[in-house]
Amino acid sequence: MLEHRVQPAIRGLRAYDPGHDMVALRRAADAALVELGSNENPYGPSPLARDAVVKHLDELALYPDPRGGDLKRALAQRHGVAVEQIVLGDGSHELLMQLAQVFAGPDAGVVASQYGFAVYSIAAAAVGAPFRAAPALAMDHAMAAGHDLDAIVAAVDANTHLVYLANPNNPTGTWCGIDAIERFLARIPDDVIVAIDEAYAEFVDAPEWASAIALVARHSNLIVLRTFSKAHGLAGLRVGYGIAQPELIGWLERVRESFNVNLLGLAAAEASLGDPAHVGEGVRKNKIERERLADALRSRGLFVFPSQTNFLLVRFGEDAARIDEALRTRGIVPRPMGGYGLPDCLRITIGTADQNATLLAALDALR
Repeated sequence: MLEHRVQPAIRGLRAYDPGHDMVALRRAADAALVELGSNENPYGPSPLARDAVVKHLDELALYPDPRGGDLKRALAQRHGVAVEQIVLGDGSHELLMQLAQVFAGPDAGVVASQYGFAVYSIAAAAVGAPFRAAPALAMDHAMAAGHDLDAIVAAVDANTHLVYLANPNNPTGTWCGIDAIERFLARIPDDVIVAIDEAYAEFVDAPEWASAIALVARHSNLIVLRTFSKAHGLAGLRVGYGIAQPELIGWLERVRESFNVNLLGLAAAEASLGDPAHVGEGVRKNKIERERLADALRSRGLFVFPSQTNFLLVRFGEDAARIDEALRTRGIVPRPMGGYGLPDCLRITIGTADQNATLLAALDALR
């Protein structure tokens, strides 16, 4: 009945698919689930972050700092940038949407890679912007299904205003080295905004990778996005940030919702920055388990995409849907990839050693 009042861009919009209904699955389960579908940190946040949350509970009746000043100053010190170069978001998801709101539209297109994060196309659709997905690398490439930077450059035309690029990428886990990123940026017109999404940056140990934050000073059209949801273990508090030159940040600030990062999120994120040892220990454990789990899955004849994240994309072939369902009946929840055009794959978060052992035992029982 209300469809005729809905904006045309929204009518064709498909909402973000978070995967299985975890709340319903938890309520129906007889025991704790092995949750391996949302790339959450199984080791949890820093004790300092927990203490910061408790400390601020008596302030819940108060609005948070609308500027997020303390967190911005901590981030500026961490990354060697000015406070004016930082924008905070309700997770990096909000910033991805704001970038399209500010820079894209019916006559201002968006380009991303095939198999890129689902929010990129959603952000474009929400503002009625034409969206073009550049073909990913072939499956026989060493970075199978990863970004083809040449193809992305070729997809940019005179009507392109915004490019999204996840590095490392979700859901494939693949990555691009910093030299390739520099060459890529040099080929993008200076008036096309490039958003490099580094949500999984802390997990990378590939020597050729480096953060694009170091390139912001040379590229006025570049913004680099980060999140506290993954390595920092604060997914439930929704805190993200972007780093760019002040002019670009200023445009995003115009559409930023007031008090968009909550009181507890600001406090916990700042405290987590002050505990690099905790974050580093989680990253160290993730690397060990990522390599161990990938080797174990490959030894079982499965194709495992290369990954520098806290998850693995695994090809199960035509049995993927059946295996997904069978694992769930055993209390193990991966992420189906049909919505990404990869129906033969499941994305598996790197869990603890015990969680990964449980997964492997279940897979063996299904063979």
